[in-house]
Amino acid sequence: MTRKLFYALGGGAAIYLVLCGLMFAFQRSLQYFPDQAPMDPAAVGLPSIMAETLATPDGERLVVWWSPPTDPGKPSFLYLHGNGANLMARAPHLRRLIADGNGLLAVSWRGYGGSTGASTEAGFLVDAQTAYAALAARVDPARLVIVGESIGTGIAARLAAETRPAGLILDSSFTSTADIAATLYPWLPVRLLMLDQFRADLAAPNIEAPVLQLHCRDDPVTPLALAASLQPLFRNARPMIIVEDRCHTVPLDDFDAAVRAFVAQLPSG
Repeated sequence: MTRKLFYALGGGAAIYLVLCGLMFAFQRSLQYFPDQAPMDPAAVGLPSIMAETLATPDGERLVVWWSPPTDPGKPSFLYLHGNGANLMARAPHLRRLIADGNGLLAVSWRGYGGSTGASTEAGFLVDAQTAYAALAARVDPARLVIVGESIGTGIAARLAAETRPAGLILDSSFTSTADIAATLYPWLPVRLLMLDQFRADLAAPNIEAPVLQLHCRDDPVTPLALAASLQPLFRNARPMIIVEDRCHTVPLDDFDAAVRAFVAQLPSG
């Protein structure tokens, strides 16, 4: 019996280690879901937006959608999207952001719609830094607002911690993707295995800009509890807006109303 138990435990341990190895090897295919198809803003009803290409310092070609502000006093948004699809899926949100003549630079992450490279957290940060520098060279940085969506909130927080934007808006945020993974795979040592952890919780205390968080009450992807844990870490947090619904990323009308109210309260320059 002792020998059989030993073999059973050994076999179970071997299977567990194999599963851990497989999860480690394929983790990025479980974390990123890019749509690499070419994108045309006019095809989704955004003819005023221009598609451009930026060169990143590490040699990638980054597609961005650019719409200049109609007036220098208008805010300009740097939009960092989530881990699925591409910018064309965000057309309704982008349309609302530029509706009042605001500026917009929306980033297509490396590995997504038209951009070269493979998707990684380190690469995303380079993409965001490249786009921020390009936008800050075109508009008054004092009117630049970073908007992060889902996994993009992790990069948005890190970017805001190292720059001085006018504001930061986080739609469906989290403390870290390791915390999300731990709720999905409680049997895995995810904090040891996970390469791209998007530690917004480490960046949050270093952000000086006003921060607005938007979240669904019942979010099946990024639990509200993680955004709530992030909230007190910000120096200048606005009250979190919680939508009483089951959704991931808040509905368009709620997003639009929250952004308008937040921007109206920002200093004029």
